[in-house]
Amino acid sequence: MSEPVRIQADETFVLNVGPQHPATHGVLRVKMEMDGEYIVNAETVIGYIHRMHEKMAELKTYPQYYMNLSRMDYLGALGYCHGHVLLVEKASKIEVPERAEYIRAITVELNRIASHLFWFGAFVMDLGGFSPLMYALQDREYILDILERITGSRLTYSYYRFGGIYNDVDEQFVESTRKFIPRMRKSLKKYHRLVTGNIIFRKRLEGNALLSRETCRKYGASSAVARGSGINYDVRKNEPYSVYPEFDFDIPVYSEGDSMARYKVRMEEMEQSLRIIEQGLDKLPDGPIMPKKPPKIIKPPVGDYYQAVETARGNFGIRLISDGTKNPYRLKLRSPTYSNMHLFDESCRGLLIMDALAFMGSLDLVIPEIDR
Repeated sequence: MSEPVRIQADETFVLNVGPQHPATHGVLRVKMEMDGEYIVNAETVIGYIHRMHEKMAELKTYPQYYMNLSRMDYLGALGYCHGHVLLVEKASKIEVPERAEYIRAITVELNRIASHLFWFGAFVMDLGGFSPLMYALQDREYILDILERITGSRLTYSYYRFGGIYNDVDEQFVESTRKFIPRMRKSLKKYHRLVTGNIIFRKRLEGNALLSRETCRKYGASSAVARGSGINYDVRKNEPYSVYPEFDFDIPVYSEGDSMARYKVRMEEMEQSLRIIEQGLDKLPDGPIMPKKPPKIIKPPVGDYYQAVETARGNFGIRLISDGTKNPYRLKLRSPTYSNMHLFDESCRGLLIMDALAFMGSLDLVIPEIDR
């Protein structure tokens, strides 16, 4: 970490942003040492809502613990649920029907778009624009309606099962999802006209909070944070899992490393998710959604297992150490937002406080996912 800017102590003051501040999007405290409106040093303080997710895994069976995953990142919960079931299936050698994996991929990508829409609206609102939030929430509600019909939930999902999924999709799901695709593409054009091309918006973000590739690698950054700095890494492409190798899609990458680049990556990711959903619906095979003989009791063999997935926040990894019982001996959760957030302490030095809040918004932080 680079050395803090040295200024005489009587010329600076300490400003606390949070832990209950709308710009932090959760219970996060940022302790800033300020020289006027410029940041000399910053320290992110976490742990206000720590819920011991990893310790709870040792006290629950695998099906019981599954509910915890959607409580981490409540905006993109299905990606985390997907990672957990894939890990247990890998460890227990459970075969998953192809139809179930296609439905998982479709629902994960729908949830990714819903998460990015919420980020888009809240990010622009942080910069002073309110109307885009209303448009984004309107599109997000359409997705939540689609997912609610088959999952029974709108936010914290328990839809996947070890070996498949709980509920098959029907023609109404396919039809409503197909209708959503052109609607969302039309909305993306509207967002670009309304926001992306806005000169005030661009002046706030272009050249703001530059992140180098080296800095991203040092902190283990992923998602749009790394891809906005020229790092072409996405778990779906680099460590393929599920049925993602069957889909043709691109990974948006920009080399500028500023907040505008991170914004453009996420906006383009929504279009790529639409491509995946469209192909998933076209290729959706017939067949069962669960194995013929799903295991009644989950007891993975003794061993050390790992699974990574690409969530809306980035590279989410789960490491499981099994002792052969119905409870995990140890479960370690690799939170993408935890790594992305720690870029802020070093990289915001020298920024105006209003630019630092724009930088924080471009990181797309979800604090309960950090305070797991």
